[in-house]
Amino acid sequence: MDIFHNLYLILIAIYGLILGSFYNVVGLRVPAGESIVSPRSACPKCHHTLTAAELIPVVSFMLQRGKCRSCGAKISPLYPAFELLTAFLFTISPLLLGWSKELIVAWTLISLCMIIFVSDMTYMIIPDKVLLVFLPLFIIERIWVPASPIFDPLFGALAGFAVLYGIAWITNGGMGGGDIKLFAVLGIPLGWKLVLLAFLLATFFGAAFGAIGMMIGKVKKGVPFPFGPYIVLGTLIAYYFGYDLLHWYISILKGF
Repeated sequence: MDIFHNLYLILIAIYGLILGSFYNVVGLRVPAGESIVSPRSACPKCHHTLTAAELIPVVSFMLQRGKCRSCGAKISPLYPAFELLTAFLFTISPLLLGWSKELIVAWTLISLCMIIFVSDMTYMIIPDKVLLVFLPLFIIERIWVPASPIFDPLFGALAGFAVLYGIAWITNGGMGGGDIKLFAVLGIPLGWKLVLLAFLLATFFGAAFGAIGMMIGKVKKGVPFPFGPYIVLGTLIAYYFGYDLLHWYISILKGF
């Protein structure tokens, strides 16, 4: 049984690498209004069309020593790092959740988070087209894998939208429209408690890393910086560990 378990994990990791490469393409092309099917991937410097052998996730980067085979231009190590991160998240999901139908929800959530991470880091945009694809997926999955209580996904979507819309209204645009719609979609898989926790965590991480960035000169006061990566971080922590964090926090309050 352990052998099959390990084989399943290896297979999931391979799928994660492949999907990570695909999500990177989606995150880069969709906000730019480009097709995710054509043209084929090419070197951004010499425009050499990449062959199948040059598109193997992580492996091609290592074999080519991080350089384009045609012109020798350096390839960003963020590409293989992103593929490895996606594979890691896919692989740890069954270890954290067990082998249940909830894995489908988890992998769909990871997929959305990875695309948002790339698009917001690159363009500071959360594309509506991406959200419109994942919205029905989450609705169908939550019907197939019901939440408890049953109306939690609906309350989650309403809470995610209402809280961020309220902040945007109070701050007169301090929260982007893409963030508002994203949290409405995230509320479906997370439910109202975890989507609010995800927002609090994202705000905390955004403020902490923003302060560090200002100290080292990477972030300038008054200049917007992408919030998407912190939403991703807060969302995944809330999804996997949210109820544990809430129970821990409540136990601390009871101790006073």
